[in-house]
Amino acid sequence: MPVSESARGAAELVVSELVTHARKYAPGPCLLTLEIAGGALEVTVWDSGPTLPVPIDPDPTRIGRHGLEIVMALGQSFSIHCELVGKRITTVISLADGTDTGCRL
Repeated sequence: MPVSESARGAAELVVSELVTHARKYAPGPCLLTLEIAGGALEVTVWDSGPTLPVPIDPDPTRIGRHGLEIVMALGQSFSIHCELVGKRITTVISLADGTDTGCRL
């Protein structure tokens, strides 16, 4: 399936932000799941931390803490689900934006 360069970059950045957040703030293990369906990549990260991330207002002068803002901007959808242990964060990224197809999956 064709994957645009921008979608590839978005996916890499979203995975990096979500996994970094899980490793930084959760006390235990985390799990990354990637699923392709209907021309989109679903990225899910589960971690054992009980605290839900809270979106904060964009602030270009703030140093750091832009991860959730970035994930929400790049994804078509965004959800947080509480689990019996921890939480699961899911976002969906379109794999083709119609401008380029530099990579194939």
